[in-house]
Amino acid sequence: MKKSFLQILLAGAILLSGSALHSYAQDAQGLYSLEEVTPGGSKFLSNYYPQYLPRLQWIGDYCTYQEGKQIMGISLQDKTPKAIFSLQDLGTILPNEGINDHMYNGRFPYYFPLAEHPSQIAVQTWKTIYIIDVPTKKVVRSLSLQTGERSANELLELSPTAEWMIARSESGELFVQQLLPSEKKQETLRYTIAQNEEDKIVYGEAVHQREFGIEKGIFWSPDGTKIAFYRMDQSMVAPYPIVDITPHKAEQRPVRYPMAGEPSHHVTLGVFDLKTQRTTYMQTGGDPEHYLTNITWAPDSKSLFIAEVSRSQSHNEVNRYDVTTGARLATLFVEEDAKYIEPQSPMLFHPSNDGRYLWLSRKDGYNHLYLGSIHHPGLQQITQGAWEVTAFKGFSKDGKTIFFEATAASPLETRLYSIGLNGKGFTDLTPIEGVHHTSFNASMTAFIDTYSSPSVPRISRLVNTKGKEIKQLLKAENPTAKAKMPEISLGTLTAHDGKTTLYYRLLKPVNFDPNKKYPTIVYVYGGPHAQLVTKDWLAGAGGWDVYMAQRGYVVFTLDNRGSANRGRDFEQAIHRQVGTVEMDDQMRGIEFLQEQSWVDRDRIGVYGWSFGGFMTTNLMLTHGDVFKVGVAGGPVIDWSRYEVMYGERYNDSPQENPEGYKRNNLALRAGDLKGRLLLIHGTVDNVVLWQHAQAFVEACITLRSYPDCMFYPGHEHNVHGRDRVHLNQTIARYFEDHL
Repeated sequence: MKKSFLQILLAGAILLSGSALHSYAQDAQGLYSLEEVTPGGSKFLSNYYPQYLPRLQWIGDYCTYQEGKQIMGISLQDKTPKAIFSLQDLGTILPNEGINDHMYNGRFPYYFPLAEHPSQIAVQTWKTIYIIDVPTKKVVRSLSLQTGERSANELLELSPTAEWMIARSESGELFVQQLLPSEKKQETLRYTIAQNEEDKIVYGEAVHQREFGIEKGIFWSPDGTKIAFYRMDQSMVAPYPIVDITPHKAEQRPVRYPMAGEPSHHVTLGVFDLKTQRTTYMQTGGDPEHYLTNITWAPDSKSLFIAEVSRSQSHNEVNRYDVTTGARLATLFVEEDAKYIEPQSPMLFHPSNDGRYLWLSRKDGYNHLYLGSIHHPGLQQITQGAWEVTAFKGFSKDGKTIFFEATAASPLETRLYSIGLNGKGFTDLTPIEGVHHTSFNASMTAFIDTYSSPSVPRISRLVNTKGKEIKQLLKAENPTAKAKMPEISLGTLTAHDGKTTLYYRLLKPVNFDPNKKYPTIVYVYGGPHAQLVTKDWLAGAGGWDVYMAQRGYVVFTLDNRGSANRGRDFEQAIHRQVGTVEMDDQMRGIEFLQEQSWVDRDRIGVYGWSFGGFMTTNLMLTHGDVFKVGVAGGPVIDWSRYEVMYGERYNDSPQENPEGYKRNNLALRAGDLKGRLLLIHGTVDNVVLWQHAQAFVEACITLRSYPDCMFYPGHEHNVHGRDRVHLNQTIARYFEDHL
């Protein structure tokens, strides 16, 4: 469900039988092993994943990347790559850190550029953070993170001026500490902002289950003198028992998990002033269970803005607060939606600091950019069309042009565009088919464009803001060139409503023979915030898809209504009836498959994770005559046991929509299971609680149906690292044994 998990959904389970285990472990000529196609596998990066440039990023106006033990830099004036610093340089600059080939295995310690200091980088070792001036190769500021023999403080964020850092201690203290200039020896200043009260009241952490685009809990003012931070009171949310089996005697690691229809946590926003060492809380008032999102500082650091979303998620106010008094100064605008509203991005102020700002909204049905002013009411639409703006990338240096990524070319593509503030001059700066990821230099005169397409593994290049290529940095070779690859195609179907276009991806087995009949696996997600069918490398197909197609399976994926990047109405079609429209669209895909003479109608399976696990289980229960085998990873079974923010957005609350919750409670239909269904769950899953799978099994026992089960000790909402190979092998084996 959460975005952080949506990019790793192409995996699966472990089971009980073992007939095909050894065949999958062998690397037949031209066929991939799971070690090669699985993230975390020992051969994934070397044999399957397209080549990339390590640490490709901007340091000021230098495009930089790692080459061996050196960081190379390319200036826009001189396009010849030159070494700007090396691992040996860092060893010389930081003699007490033991930076050498033996300790770091030829790799650089973690570093990141500083936006306000284009020539400087922050280097974080296991015990200290350093600010280093790259041209002079000197330490400008530093601060030890060490307490005793081990680091006990977690660095959260540096101030814009890189003179202070916010950190959290092991005891839950949120504090700010000064980074001293290298030549100064006085004691560093350190101020406590707040202290967590166990897990009941926490400070400076991401809130609201990381929904609404929330990824962090602290926000520096532009001048670096104040810190806004979340205070989350969870005392009214009952602890949920997560059990850690790592100790000899298992221990509870409870989490405060607010379920749909039950009390939710109360969030407020404080501002700590470094000059006065005082905290002022914003007087947001109203329903304490509302959501405070999209925190934005005014350019002058004297006020800030909060998008305040009602618990019903149908009403949003963007309000301005005085950070000295906490008083509300004004309501900039109000957004309402009969179903739900979900602001994902903070306001973006114009570089002139004249009060103008950009806001992303779906008010016309698609995510578009609007121009507003804190001095005048109303929003003026800038971009428009039946496509979505996916990311704002910045203003031109003169502030007359804005740059953004969007799906204007196709719902399956993301490209970089520019447009004037007046809505004129719309330009495609990356007019090459595919999915583009871009980042701009400090002066907003050029960008790095890394893209792929179904036939292009990866290309990275330097491009100016007129769209002219300056230099190609990388053209990755096809890592699958020597493999026996399946035919991968994209296509469209029309939904049963007679008007909605649905996109699908189809993998045909290696050595495909149209006169044969093949077992077919439908890989499904189907929920909001995810899109599986794209014009990315291999059309977005995962390594597991390729692996199964190499072994004689048709693999089919369709993005149904409810999924991402198709506009408000496409997504909101699932409101109050989660699992209904999505199922209908997936069955439209099944109709297409059944029309193909080479699909074995008696051997159709389905597999998905998270929302896809819910979809898999639902399809198995509802269409047991169609689906012979299913694998459901981390499935939501009962939406009343899912968290408040996500659950109530799409279902409303159980009190408001009891029939909807009853219809999509799969435990009530556990007796309808006919085929073979494997349930997989991480034992410490804090997103979709393990209780879901266990409740379904309990219902199956009562109703005399017979699923198979597998659990992964110590894993949360998905299986990562080396264990992921085991997971994928289990899923493959389950389909081999039963489909």
